[in-house]
Amino acid sequence: MKPLRMIFPLMLLAAAAVRAAAPSVEARVETPDSLMIGDRFDLVVEVEKDLVQTIVFPTFEGEPSGALEQVEEHAVDTLVRDGRRLRLSKRYTLQVFEEGRVSLGRVGVLYADKNIVDTLYSRDSLTLDVGTFAMDSTSQPVMELKPQRTLPFRFGEIGGYLMWGLLGLLLLAALAYAAVRILHRYGRSVGDLFRPAPPVPPHVAAIKALEALHHQKLWQNGRYKQYYSGITDILRTYIAARYGIGAMEMTSDEIIEAMRGVELPRKSAMDLTSILRDADLVKFAKAEPDAEQNENDYTRAYYFVEETKECEVEPGEADETRIDINR
Repeated sequence: MKPLRMIFPLMLLAAAAVRAAAPSVEARVETPDSLMIGDRFDLVVEVEKDLVQTIVFPTFEGEPSGALEQVEEHAVDTLVRDGRRLRLSKRYTLQVFEEGRVSLGRVGVLYADKNIVDTLYSRDSLTLDVGTFAMDSTSQPVMELKPQRTLPFRFGEIGGYLMWGLLGLLLLAALAYAAVRILHRYGRSVGDLFRPAPPVPPHVAAIKALEALHHQKLWQNGRYKQYYSGITDILRTYIAARYGIGAMEMTSDEIIEAMRGVELPRKSAMDLTSILRDADLVKFAKAEPDAEQNENDYTRAYYFVEETKECEVEPGEADETRIDINR
């Protein structure tokens, strides 16, 4: 029994040594028969490790020397699995850009196990013998650089561009001529296209604004103040544009007093006074007129604009009036 007691601890120590053994790293280069500048070759890195150990294979992306360039990085492959031991392989396709003897050094693999983080390197240092293309200067001498040769100008080089340019100009001229003829047929000129539109008459703008206000249905939704403020603002703007009175800055009494100096139909003057009084009651006394009064004030404002608008004289009528005066 004594020999058995001595063998058992030795077996435990051996098992612990196996578990604690660091991974082994091997690297080799697989190249064609003759490696030239710009050729590709494969670098194979193999690692044998324990199942619980972690390794990180290297990368050759952006080598600082510029001699190598990684073309492709293949996936990790498992070659052998024997119990807890794994043999992993990773292949890289690289390209070399330096002639002569290029040293790849020892390939390093990052290793981590419990509290250990280390870099393990392959045993041998890898080298490449890269050839280049030899130049035989005896059979083909190296010539000096010649200056740029100035060739004579040929019309054929720009003839096509000129032809298409002339056709484009002719097309634009034809379009411009057609546009002028169309404008002339309707009694207009090219300058009319760039002339600003004539201003909208005050009564037209006021009628459109009143109709837009009526379509909002403000008083129907209990918004009496907004409704009457809209009506009075439209009338103030119309009076300022039609009679040149600064109605926008005036109170209702000031507007009524200022309009007394204007020749108005009696009904129009009374309607304006009634609208302004009703609006003041709504805006300042928070009155809520009934539906009939709201519609009546809108109708009074509409007909006030219609009855006081400036009469438009047609061009033909103006000429006839001028002829009658001359007679």
